[in-house]
Amino acid sequence: MNKKDKRKFTAAFKVKVALEAVKGQSTIAELAKRYELHPSQIMDWKKTLSERSEELFQTKGKKDVSSLPDNAALYEQIGRLQMELSFLKKKLEL
Repeated sequence: MNKKDKRKFTAAFKVKVALEAVKGQSTIAELAKRYELHPSQIMDWKKTLSERSEELFQTKGKKDVSSLPDNAALYEQIGRLQMELSFLKKKLEL
């Protein structure tokens, strides 16, 4: 028995199908047949699009501060690594 390979869809494809579902020009069944998907999958993508679309407009082009790395910790790590490197170079010269 051959199992179908699990298909992976790009975000662009999901958005395309979900937008078509939101527009309502075609029924979910028609979209499912056209794109060879299960209707519940389209409904999930449509629901996700509806629920999370608000997030797109909340940031107003600004980056989320919580997603930025902590620069102080990174500079501290760079300093530590530079000290270790100089120590090892000195040890190898002897």
